[in-house]
Amino acid sequence: MARYTDSVCKLCRAEGEKLFLKGDRCFSPKCSFEKRSYPPGLHGRQAQFRRKESDYRMQLRAKQKVRRVYGVLERQFRRYFAQAQHQKGLTGVNLLVILESRLDNVIYRLGLASSRAQARQLISHGHFEVNGKKTTVSSFLAQPGDTIAVRESSKSSSHFKEISETLNEGRIPDWLKLDATKLSGQLVSAPTREGLDATLDEQLVVEFYSR
Repeated sequence: MARYTDSVCKLCRAEGEKLFLKGDRCFSPKCSFEKRSYPPGLHGRQAQFRRKESDYRMQLRAKQKVRRVYGVLERQFRRYFAQAQHQKGLTGVNLLVILESRLDNVIYRLGLASSRAQARQLISHGHFEVNGKKTTVSSFLAQPGDTIAVRESSKSSSHFKEISETLNEGRIPDWLKLDATKLSGQLVSAPTREGLDATLDEQLVVEFYSR
């Protein structure tokens, strides 16, 4: 499976804002964006003053931001967009709902991982099960009624022991339900646009692919 292997801090710098891709580190003084907020590259400092805000550039940046926030590569992102087009409703909203339904995102939203990248790593190591069955596929799309839980054999690991002390049901989106004592959660309904990241502009993503 293809994956991004370069520094994720470069992605934040390219977008000119924090995307919170490293979890708790993004809130600490160690965050690279705090020291170097200009774009990456040899001429990054100068580029931030020469940029022109064309319609194409705004659409591209909006698409790249959504893709990078959810940690999806271009080919898979295009497949999600095509899937969203064939569903009823607004294509842009459908796209965000699909991305929010990914297993790595659901685990992150439940607070069982500090970032989506960490969630993907935990999934690939076999620490989670869906409806009682072990899964190692981060792109698995959860459906309403699905139960996601930490496997019994993994609950004794230092990560889950530590994270169980900080789980907060009050931070969980309305479409999810968390059982902190069992380290499990359930998708009670499909995500809605009102409960998703307001800084993402899905309409510009639609315009980008509609050119």
